[in-house]
Amino acid sequence: MVMTTNAAPLTGNDTTATAERIDFAKAAPKVFRAVIGLDSAAREGLDPTLVELVQIRSSQLNHCAYCLHMHTTDARKAGETDERMHMVGVWREARHFFTGKEQAALALTEAVTLIADAGVPDDVYRGAAAHFEEAELARLLALILTINTWNRIALATAKVAGTDERG
Repeated sequence: MVMTTNAAPLTGNDTTATAERIDFAKAAPKVFRAVIGLDSAAREGLDPTLVELVQIRSSQLNHCAYCLHMHTTDARKAGETDERMHMVGVWREARHFFTGKEQAALALTEAVTLIADAGVPDDVYRGAAAHFEEAELARLLALILTINTWNRIALATAKVAGTDERG
């Protein structure tokens, strides 16, 4: 069994106990590389700042501090402003910070990330389809699926925010 020093609080009443978690990349390297490949293919042709906004929003919704830290750092490197990043979580109330295309991508990100709540409403899908060509929309969907996968990997393996392991 492959274990790491990633320690995560156990659920329940005992908040001091910790459990060792696997190093997913080492334990399942073929699967890990496949997710990296999907991530890379999904990003192709998409605006790098849009990519980061989508990843930030999904990470917020999934409560993934590890990925949120990583993608806000990447967004700054891509030229994104702190002001806009602060508004991602409340983009509907701060629409003037985002283009119509970004708003459509954020709405789709929320619908797909929270798909169990209400599916992907037709109006949200139509809004995205109005701003993205078919192939671009497919890559956006793949990007949303990928960040949700990364969020779940990071949360399940108790990755610690601020410890970017991409090296």
